Parts: sequence; C-alpha cells; structure tokens
Amino acid sequence: MGVKFPKGFLWGGATAANQFEGAYNEDGKGLSIQDIMPKGIRGPITDEPTEDNMKLIGIDFYHRYKEDIKLFAEMGFKVFRLSIAWSRIFPNGDDKEPNEKGLQFYDNVFDELHKYGIEPLVTISHYETPLALAKNYDGWTNRKLIGFFENYVRAIFTRYKDKVKYWLTFNEINSALHAPYMSAGIWTPKEKLSKQDLYQAMHHELVASALTVKIGHEINPEFKIGCMILGVPNYPLTSKPSDVLKAMQQDRENLFFADVHARGKYPKYMNRLFKENNVKINMEPGDAEILQNTVDFISFSYYMSSCATSDPEKNKSGAGNIISGVSNPYLKASEWGWQIDPEGLRYILNLLYDRYQKPLFIVENGLGAVDKLITDEKGNKTVNDDYRINYLNDHLVQVGEAIEDGVELMGYTTWGCIDLVSASTAELKKRYGFIYVDRNDDGSGTLERYKKKSFDWYKEVIATNGESLKK
Repeated sequence: MGVKFPKGFLWGGATAANQFEGAYNEDGKGLSIQDIMPKGIRGPITDEPTEDNMKLIGIDFYHRYKEDIKLFAEMGFKVFRLSIAWSRIFPNGDDKEPNEKGLQFYDNVFDELHKYGIEPLVTISHYETPLALAKNYDGWTNRKLIGFFENYVRAIFTRYKDKVKYWLTFNEINSALHAPYMSAGIWTPKEKLSKQDLYQAMHHELVASALTVKIGHEINPEFKIGCMILGVPNYPLTSKPSDVLKAMQQDRENLFFADVHARGKYPKYMNRLFKENNVKINMEPGDAEILQNTVDFISFSYYMSSCATSDPEKNKSGAGNIISGVSNPYLKASEWGWQIDPEGLRYILNLLYDRYQKPLFIVENGLGAVDKLITDEKGNKTVNDDYRINYLNDHLVQVGEAIEDGVELMGYTTWGCIDLVSASTAELKKRYGFIYVDRNDDGSGTLERYKKKSFDWYKEVIATNGESLKK
C-alpha cells in the first residue's frame, strides 16, 4: 500500500538562478553577489568574477531551458521552482528602468513551462542581491533597499501577473543571521556586525516581504505569496529540562521569521532576546501596519534536524546547511556530514501547521552526493542512484504521515532536480538531481544531460500521486 497525497498536489523540483542559469554577463545582466563567491559560502570574496567560479556558467540553463523543461515535463512536474535573478532585471539594483532583455528571458521560460502545463513557483530573491547594492549600500542594513526591492517587485508582478501564480519573497530568510553576505548582501564582514546590525537588516527584509504581499494582492488578488524559511527542527540532546529549554530557544530563533510573516507582528519572546543583546529595532511610522500583510502560505527547506544542549562541553556544532547544531547520536549522515532524519520532516510539518494553521509547501529537500556516470546494458549513460531514491522515498513516506496527521500541504519540490552548482561549496560534484549534467569542478564536460535511475522513479511517484512509495 502506497502513500496517499491530496488531489492536485503540486509535485516538482527546485532551483536557483545563480546556481544553474549561467550567462552571468549576457543580455544586460549586472553582477550579483554570487559572481564573486568562487568557493561558496565559506570561501573568499574576490574583487571581480574569476574563472574558477562554477556559477558563472552553471549548467547553462539560460541557453538550454527548452531542453531542460522538456525533461521536467517528461517526469510529470506539476510545478517548477525557480528564482528570478534580480540583477538580470535591475543590473545595479537601483536602476530607474528594468532591463527588457532580462524580463523577456523569464517570459520565455514561463511560456515554455505553461506549454507543458507546469506552474512556475518563483522566488523573488534567492541569495543573489545585485552586487552594486552590496557594495554601495551595504545590502539590507540600508533601509533604501526596501524601495529598490519594491521597484523590482512591481516590475515583475506587473509583467508576469498572468503567467505566475505562486511566489516566494526571500529564500531562507532566517539564514541572514548566519550568512549575512550571501543571504542579505551585507558587505560588512560578518565578524564586524553586531546583533543590532543583523536584526535591523532583518527588519528591513521583513518589511519588504510584507510590502511584497500587499503589492502582489493589489496587482493580482489570485496570487499566492509565501515566505520561505530554512527548516531545521531542534531536539533536546537529553531530557534534562535545560536542554529542552535550549531547543525551544533555538527553534524560536528560526521561527521568529515565520512568526512575523504569518502573524503580522513581532512575537513577544523577542523582547527578551533584544533586551539581553542590546537590540533596539528602529521601526519607522507605518512599518507595523505593513507587517500586517501576512503571507498566504509558509514554505521551507528541510535537509536535516539538529540537537540542542545547555552543556558547553557537548555543544559542538556538526556539519549542516548554514544552520547547524549538535549531532544526533541516533542518526546517520550524508557524505557531507548532514544528518539524515526523515521523521524530522514529519515533525517540522506538524510543528509549523500547529503553530500557524496556514498551508505549507516543502520547496527544498534532497540528498547531495557524489554520483558516478556509467553506461548501462542498453548503452545509455546513467547513474544508479539508489541512495537518492531511498532518501527521497523515506522522506516522502513521512510527508504522507504528516498529511494523515492533518497537515495541509500544497506541494513538494526536490532541491536541484537537475544537477547544479552547490550554494555552500560552489562544487558540482555534490549532486542532487534526477538529471546528470556532464560538467565537473575543473570546468571540463560537455554539459550534456543524462537521466539518472531516480528520474524514472520520481516520474512514477508523480504519476501515482505517491502510491508507488514504499513504506
């Protein structure tokens, strides 16, 4: 017996412009912060784009989007999550007029998706702030970015009001506390930023996000606009009460962002955190009213859970996706040290739905692994990625359990449905896709696309609406 998913469930895959489009300087596109991050989140920031930055070419979706969308359609995608590169539309971020060639590119992509009946799910800002806004304004620390973002949002909402229904404002907005340059385009080095600086920048983003909801519903009341958070549930390492309280505090640090998006105001528990860290949010007249424009749904990424402890001897951080905590002794880990916890996905779905009673959308989940391209008995090049099939199957079974629990879930998009450049390490060897792209970390490769074993597996999952999953 398989797993039951609701009728009309949105199955698909997810990507980000800076990790797969390429064409970083074509057709009037300006530089983004990603174009000078050749080694990803933990590497150096360079003065200008360098040849070793895999993201400059990505997997060349910019020139191959028709071929790729055809493959997504063959899998049966109902939805495809992609982001718009802000610097493709406003090359410097503060330009008066949008770049027509950039607008036209996304028109073409959306038209191609609709040709196959695939709904676009568009992230408006996915770790790709225009570089000029980072250098000239220090990113989201500067309140002026709210106005620049509003111009960008109005341009794309007006242009695509009849082509895109589902929107996300900021990708993993809660990550800015941990990766301020990548997440919020903040040029000042992280070690020089105070909690005051960070939370004020977050306030600007939260106001911009709520303003986006307001503008979107005015331009097209049918728009469904969601927030997007990095979902990492925290378990207490032990049943010691201080560990339980520590897990609660770490959850609140993440969920604060969803609380504001879903409830339209700052939660009271932040008063204590702000007081103890000398944070005074400069809330300008009208901000409180703007924040009341709450999102239609909550979306999130889920790769792993973590543990929390009050014991400084045990409080050693494990590997993870931007946010990481103490390793869980009961879980295995991926090749990159990310702990694998399918039941944690059921847990966070229930946690979020209990908290907000708003529809949820899983917009990232997947396994990054080193894949080996082989030739099968029919002479086709493929990857036997049973490890990926097992990972996704186990997570989706738990998603089905959460739906049985009563969670209202709109859809599920696996991360990197086609191989792309990793955000954390800027590698291509860390692959997530159902489609193998022949490109290597040394820049070699033909960029040819090959279907992995998981391609047909996911096609079957979608065709049966989850009934083919193995409990």
